[in-house]
Amino acid sequence: AMAEDAPLLFEDMTTRGVEPAPTKPSNVSKKMEFKIGDLDAGFAAADEVVEKEFKTATVHQGYIEPHACLARYDSDGQGEIWSSSQGHFVVRNLTAKLVGMKLSDLRVHPAEIGGGFGGKTVVYVEPVAMALSKKCGHPVRITMSREDVFKASGPTSGSSMKVKMGIKKDGTITAAEGIFKFQAGAFPGSPVMNACLCAFAPYSIENQHSIGYDVVCNRPKAAAYRAPGSPISAFAVESVIDILCKKIGKDPLEVRMKNAADVGTNMIFGPKLAHGGYKETVQACMDHPAYKIKLGPNQGRGVASGYWFNGAGESGATVYINNDGTVTVSTGSVDVGGSRASMALMAAETFGVPYDQIRAIVGDTTAVPYTHVTGGSRVTYATGIAVVEAAKKCIDELRKRAAMIWDVDVEGVIWEDGQAKPASTNVGDFDPLSLRELAAKAAATGGPVGATGSVNAGGQAPGFSTQFCDVEVDPETGKVTILRFIAAQDVGKAIHPSYVEGQIQGGVVQGIGWALNEEYIYNDKGQLDNAGFLDYRIPVASDLPTIEAVIVEVPNENHPFGVKGVGEVNICPPMAAIANAIAAAVGRRMDSLPMSPPKVLDAIENRKQTEL
Repeated sequence: AMAEDAPLLFEDMTTRGVEPAPTKPSNVSKKMEFKIGDLDAGFAAADEVVEKEFKTATVHQGYIEPHACLARYDSDGQGEIWSSSQGHFVVRNLTAKLVGMKLSDLRVHPAEIGGGFGGKTVVYVEPVAMALSKKCGHPVRITMSREDVFKASGPTSGSSMKVKMGIKKDGTITAAEGIFKFQAGAFPGSPVMNACLCAFAPYSIENQHSIGYDVVCNRPKAAAYRAPGSPISAFAVESVIDILCKKIGKDPLEVRMKNAADVGTNMIFGPKLAHGGYKETVQACMDHPAYKIKLGPNQGRGVASGYWFNGAGESGATVYINNDGTVTVSTGSVDVGGSRASMALMAAETFGVPYDQIRAIVGDTTAVPYTHVTGGSRVTYATGIAVVEAAKKCIDELRKRAAMIWDVDVEGVIWEDGQAKPASTNVGDFDPLSLRELAAKAAATGGPVGATGSVNAGGQAPGFSTQFCDVEVDPETGKVTILRFIAAQDVGKAIHPSYVEGQIQGGVVQGIGWALNEEYIYNDKGQLDNAGFLDYRIPVASDLPTIEAVIVEVPNENHPFGVKGVGEVNICPPMAAIANAIAAAVGRRMDSLPMSPPKVLDAIENRKQTEL
């Protein structure tokens, strides 16, 4: 699509980000550049320089439930939608705009979601269903077929990349340059900017240059997929670092530790890194006993790291206390990874009551303030802040109720261990009042107790992950068997440790699929040949080893409980880690995804490939 003689998708599209602005139409919708330091000086200072090209295929998020909704438009001009989505407020806003409704006239209910991974942050069927209901006067349900999902919804981008890096003999990386070309699909908007910004982010490199191209092509419009853009650039960058380590004879974890980004590191996108955590993930892998296991013939070990910004933004929550002392927490964040449990735990910790006293639900668009999509690993952080804010408001009200009962000033009442207590003996000799006792007296002291928390949160910390795996390659078939996989990730504070482990393991599983099997296959007529899970092969249990999640906790001081987002950075390292392990096992470097058996076998047999 970038060729001079390529057919144009849009006759009026010119490339943005180029000076002077071009007048000739192009399939390149945007070019972007990010740079710090002196690249030429950095490469001149290097003892070894490696430049290599990489390609990745288009892959699907792999959610099991297809896009689906039920819409009803009533004769009074009001409507309701039940939707499988990662953001029912976004569904409301876009549907209302397209159908010509007031936001207050449209109520959207979040259905339990059968997977999303970024693919359901996009609105497809809901406006169509509402328009049809408005037209016919009856409820309308739309459910995409599996073939529709593959052909018409958004996968992640395919890419073509070139990465060049230089290193000194002592392991110092002196310069890094990346050129990233991403398929946007039929309309502009690939995650190539994220790829540019995340590519070298785990490292403190004085001289960096990233160039990105957003390219339209005759494919489905790209959509988000777990840390969109970052896993793709990580595959290229982490592979080149592995080659550099071999050239200078250094351990790949030691090189990563030597060049690790830390608080104060200059980032290519402008500000200095405000939060650490990366070094700790590298150290966790260095300390892991599996890193010292000796390997046999046709076996290899690979290391890789990853970075993701993590999100924050707008979130709302309502907390109200029932007269039996139980607490209902209603948020606007669709639960795709256990966030209801996390919200309940944070509320319980704030109130100082047992976890089973809290009930967390996801409210519809009329029940809670506007809340942005569940995506960007933002929910436990941003919505968690909203929940804590609402809970603290309730505690302030409970203190007032206790002060009223005791006939003292509210300043004389403190909240401790789930009870209102006198702040000192000077206040008076009163028995503590528990949350249950105060809830039972609510009607007599002013009515129901409840509060809303509404935030546009900032101060989020990025996610870092370092992983290593051992593989065995069958030299006769090219089949790659993963023997073990260790994934260390800085999570800030694990609110619900078992769910955090599940997030890490899930991201690794998807990364394994991306690395070894998954790709959209188009025939000579441009038709998708594998539009279904029979032919589009995602990992099954028999493909996977035990995946050990190593939880590293470096708290984020901007969150009441130290939270950092955990849902995405785990998918960034696996492709490169597996590629590096294959290179160690068979002495051949894989530079395109997926690394399926025919490709691996071809690499083994093709003796022209020399870079390890």
